[in-house]
Amino acid sequence: MELFPGFGPLLLSVKLAALTTLILLIIGTPLAWWLSTTRARFKPLIETIVALPIVLPPTVMGFYLLILLSPQGVVGSWWLELTGETLTFSFSGLVIASVLYSFPFVVQPLQSSFEGISHDLMEAAYTLGAKPLDAFFSIAVPLAKRGFLTAGVLGFAHTLGEFGVVLMVGGNIPDETRVVSIAIYDHVEMLEYDKAHILSIILLVFAFLAILLMYTVNHRQGHRR
Repeated sequence: MELFPGFGPLLLSVKLAALTTLILLIIGTPLAWWLSTTRARFKPLIETIVALPIVLPPTVMGFYLLILLSPQGVVGSWWLELTGETLTFSFSGLVIASVLYSFPFVVQPLQSSFEGISHDLMEAAYTLGAKPLDAFFSIAVPLAKRGFLTAGVLGFAHTLGEFGVVLMVGGNIPDETRVVSIAIYDHVEMLEYDKAHILSIILLVFAFLAILLMYTVNHRQGHRR
């Protein structure tokens, strides 16, 4: 029995947001570092692709992901052949969709943070014999702590509040793809405003506290620097 209405969808949303944020930090960090250091002519093209989910309507992105991840799609058919399971209307499909939809909210803060690091520090490390990977983890990562915090908070919060993309790709399957945003929509449709209020207030309070924590920590670190 649920502790309160919507506990299942809320727990599923937290699980989805945590896994999505972890994946984004792993794959987004090297991309953000490359974008902050490269002089490639096609850099604006890559930055445009990364930023596209910010301005693209969620339903448009969800529609094309639905086609791509469906059993007849390029990715979906390969996954079905490999695992025997479909990506559409599954938690795995939600993770893929969430990673793509929240990509800029993790990559852009990291890129901005890396761009603020003096190249002289990295050059000094190389001069002293440090390998690029050693210099990255010993110098760049510690100096970009604020960027990692911002990226983590924004990635998690943005994924937690997704609606259009997850609805298109995952549908509304209880305990599988019914995340909290969809549960709120369902409660409103059924005129269950009291249940919708509970879930909405939880998300509102979480979003406020997460952003407050992010700004507070960043300001304190900024003053120390």
